[in-house]
Amino acid sequence: HPDLADNMWKNPGEIPNNSIDDDKYGYIDDVYGWNFAQGNNNPGDSQGHGTHVAGSIAAVGNNGVGITGVGWNTKIMALKAGTGATFNMANAITATYYAVDNGAKVSNNSYGGTKYSPAFANAIKYAKDKNHLFVAAAGNSRVNNDVSPHYPGSYTYENIIAVAATNENDGRAYFSCYGSNSVDLGAPGTTILSTYPGSTYSIMQGTSMATPHVAGAAAVLWSFAPYLDLATVKQYILESGDP
Repeated sequence: HPDLADNMWKNPGEIPNNSIDDDKYGYIDDVYGWNFAQGNNNPGDSQGHGTHVAGSIAAVGNNGVGITGVGWNTKIMALKAGTGATFNMANAITATYYAVDNGAKVSNNSYGGTKYSPAFANAIKYAKDKNHLFVAAAGNSRVNNDVSPHYPGSYTYENIIAVAATNENDGRAYFSCYGSNSVDLGAPGTTILSTYPGSTYSIMQGTSMATPHVAGAAAVLWSFAPYLDLATVKQYILESGDP
């Protein structure tokens, strides 16, 4: 996408198209990330959701094109865990380890379900130990996550920020999950204009659209103060919101 291309992360340890695992990490030619769903180095978006989320985080700013992301100099690592609208937990777990091990400071996790996974919990704990902030969607089923958890946002590790969706009036969007203990804050999640496949733009809604606003804010904060630990970044984000 012309509004994302300049902000795509490139793996500094890989030489493009030489069919060699240059960085010895187990993935051949993973220049822009990895497609865990199909086991190849093309993590291109086949559904639209990922491109839309990416634009809210880091569409290039001040370029006279389209929109501007929250953190418009942020690098985007493309990691594909499913095909179409299908979510694959095992792939998302592996992608989490990949992101952390390749230096990502923040991950945007606009997906989820009700199934608890010890393996996923371990991956998020691993991320926490590496000073990685895990920003997750609260879910769109209108339920109280304190009573009916929505994972991965409902795991209890300190590096998670679980995000509800707000509407144009700064109220909770009608579809958004909530929870005074399990959901940390809300962010804009209705009528969100962002990038879409085919070099286009589209309006979408959901806690998936709210989450990247928070991930982008964390990226901006860390870009100005790279010495901060994740606990401080999370604290600043939560304390600077409106009650």
